[in-house]
Amino acid sequence: MSVHDEQKRAAARRALELVEPGMLLGIGSGTTARFFIEALGERVAEGLRVSAVATSRESEELARRLGIVVVDDPLQPIDLAVDGADEIDPQLRLIKGHGGALFREKLVASSARRFIVIADASKLARRLGQTFVPVEILPFLWRQTARRLAGLGADVRLRAGQDTPYVTDNGNFILDLTFTGGIEDPEGVAAAIKATTGVLEHGLFLGLATGAIVAEVEGLRILGSLS
Repeated sequence: MSVHDEQKRAAARRALELVEPGMLLGIGSGTTARFFIEALGERVAEGLRVSAVATSRESEELARRLGIVVVDDPLQPIDLAVDGADEIDPQLRLIKGHGGALFREKLVASSARRFIVIADASKLARRLGQTFVPVEILPFLWRQTARRLAGLGADVRLRAGQDTPYVTDNGNFILDLTFTGGIEDPEGVAAAIKATTGVLEHGLFLGLATGAIVAEVEGLRILGSLS
């Protein structure tokens, strides 16, 4: 296992300490979230009783294989959501969705009483936009949507699958937006993207994370609050 993976596993196991019996959990997608789901599965095998809402089909399938009860449309709010991030800035603003599950990830994060991010230190950024912002869009007239988003000053690329465009679990396309020099005004950019006709959701997660567990070589660092 690589050093980054060891760090991610350490962050995931620290997040597991926040889980209490009877909780409804939001479980994320991606490699870091996978470590959390696997650790949660170990606790469930030991007798812990919880249920979970999964942000992707892949995470749902893994959770079910590990004996975790998965629900699709719970009546109660989510007690705790745990997920990774692609970028984290000092204000706990995030870019998520490089794995393609941003729409469901944002729904879960927005529905949770607490949203905790787990990551290794490579995901920390002084300014968001060091990589790219994924945007889930309707396939219908997608080129027109791409032109509108390019008007925001971004380089816009349709995410490719194996032989055809990448298709999300919701049956939509993803456009990846790159902003040269990063994003100076994340709130303004988020509002402009969301207001673009054809856009369903974007990967800027602003004001959603309550805390972050960041694994560094020296140990774990806590940003924000875990309580």
